[in-house]
Amino acid sequence: MRKLFFLLSTLVLIQAIFSKGIVPNGQGKRLLVLLDTYSIRETHSTFFKSLRDRGFQITFKTADEPDLALTKYSEYIFDHLALFCPNVAEFGGNITTKSVVDFIDDGGNVLVAASSQLAEPIREIAGECGIEFSDEGTSVIDRFNSDVNDDGQNTLIVSEAQNLINNNLIVGNAKSGAPLLYRGIAMTADPENPLLLEILTASSYSYSYNPSEKISEYPHSVGKGTLLISALQARNNARVVFVGSLDFFSNDFFESAVQRAAVNSKRFDKSGNQDLAVSLSQWVFKEKGVIRVGGIDHHKVGEKRPPVAYTIKEDIVYSIKIEEMVNGKWVPFQAKDVQLEFVRLDPFVRTTLTNSNGNFNVKFKIPDVYGIFKFVVDYNRIGYTHLFSSTQVSVRPLEHTQYERFIPAAFPYYASAFSMMAAVFLFTFIQLYHVDEEKQNIEQM
Repeated sequence: MRKLFFLLSTLVLIQAIFSKGIVPNGQGKRLLVLLDTYSIRETHSTFFKSLRDRGFQITFKTADEPDLALTKYSEYIFDHLALFCPNVAEFGGNITTKSVVDFIDDGGNVLVAASSQLAEPIREIAGECGIEFSDEGTSVIDRFNSDVNDDGQNTLIVSEAQNLINNNLIVGNAKSGAPLLYRGIAMTADPENPLLLEILTASSYSYSYNPSEKISEYPHSVGKGTLLISALQARNNARVVFVGSLDFFSNDFFESAVQRAAVNSKRFDKSGNQDLAVSLSQWVFKEKGVIRVGGIDHHKVGEKRPPVAYTIKEDIVYSIKIEEMVNGKWVPFQAKDVQLEFVRLDPFVRTTLTNSNGNFNVKFKIPDVYGIFKFVVDYNRIGYTHLFSSTQVSVRPLEHTQYERFIPAAFPYYASAFSMMAAVFLFTFIQLYHVDEEKQNIEQM
């Protein structure tokens, strides 16, 4: 009986320790899409079809269904989450605002589509990520860049592709494509949060306000400070994208022609929404911009294996293999700005690695300082996952048998010592010779 009790206690303890360690696979294909109504699945079918064509296993649920859950037996059953439910007043089942934030903290990726009628749960999730949406009922208004099909309130705006962030990993080729259609709410990003990215901003003439009310106070956001699409890449490489317009992903916006209401404005047969939506989904669901360490090697020049400890002033070779996820396969990472630091509290060596088809290597001399050092590669670029590698090694001083027998810097001391010896010998010789002469003179007298 005691053995059985001990076994059960051990199993419970192991489960308690490791249950929080089970995290979603940030590069998997299991996607949960929460909707306001199932009609969104039809009105946004082109976007969801593009996800299926890329191999995603999509589960559609309304956001208030009573059987909702992100985990089962303490294990995540989805790798990604898409919240197309801006009007949800309360999530159903076991999903809460906290569980979504925990999902992000554990490495899950989330795509959020909002609207002017934005409920509190989505606002709370955004607030935890450093994003603040405008008040409920407000819209982005642009009286100079509204579409010809606008209803007269100037809320269907045309955003230039040049307002996108200059990063092909996130926006693909959309920056050089057609203008974008947008109808929704504005947001602002915490300026002190370095993890936030401003993906798409409005024009200098835009502002955020309720279109059915007369302007009586300063708008929530004005001009370039009016943020339309933002993103967060957390320190654990989890990605979250906030789009203030649910219509941005709709079939109508994908296929609509674009033309400003201004006179003599250029007409485009199709908006750039689909290209940008696909690129954003590829990035947020980690189909692009994912890198990893494939292997690390370091040794003395002329050897193949790392020693137990290095010695000061030795020439060593360091190499690291870095791979990038491209079209579902790991391929050699092509970059020329990866750096290595040889650190003991502070970097003693900082050098750029040479890329040879994904194998980054460098040869350098260990400084004349001994102690515990680390080979550190810390690669952090916008659009890529944060890559960090640290390898600890020991550096010892020279052994007694390794010192030079004659040190060039000590030649003056050698010269003084031998000159003193010669002087003593000469002085002794003179003294002895002089004493002998005096004795002979005394004897002759």
